[in-house]
Amino acid sequence: MFTGLIREIAKVKSYENNILSIQAKHKAKLGDSIAINGVCLTVIRTSDEGFSLELADETRSIIDESKISGEVHIEPAMMMGDRFEGHIVQGHVDCVGVVVEINEGENATDFVIKVEKRFIPHIIPKGSITIDGISLTVNDVSLETFRLTIIPHTLENTLMRDYEVGTSLNIETDVFARYIDHILTSKENAKKSMSWGEVDNMQMGY
Repeated sequence: MFTGLIREIAKVKSYENNILSIQAKHKAKLGDSIAINGVCLTVIRTSDEGFSLELADETRSIIDESKISGEVHIEPAMMMGDRFEGHIVQGHVDCVGVVVEINEGENATDFVIKVEKRFIPHIIPKGSITIDGISLTVNDVSLETFRLTIIPHTLENTLMRDYEVGTSLNIETDVFARYIDHILTSKENAKKSMSWGEVDNMQMGY
């Protein structure tokens, strides 16, 4: 589990044959879980300069692989007893979004981000969302976009400072919204399924 608070901006040394090598100050250990731009990965090798991780086929099918080049956000998984800040982040990317609008204000910058419509129900106004591993608060939501208001501190200390219209983003929606939606959908589908009595009647007809 993660919190969405970026601990370091590291550099990608290489990405070949599904192996991602990171140059970082963080001293990882074999088997550690580390979020790279919001993607939870497992450390398979370490070195004096950093560590390497492996990306599974499932992971690569969801994320935008352009997000694992150049500089990246990293966050080691929480340890028991750590101070809990940010929000509950699993490191399981749901979809890739795109910045469609950036509006600079007096002391904050608004980012409007577009996602597939099917993910909008899991994005809650005033709720939490993870963008490239950063814990953020959603301001408002429309049919296929949502808006974030980013303070100068966040811009200065994350890669959001380099985002522009067209930038792709790894997005993890709110875990509680996903759970609630799944439970309600499962119940609705269960109501539509046949009862055992209906199944017996069909079998007796043959």
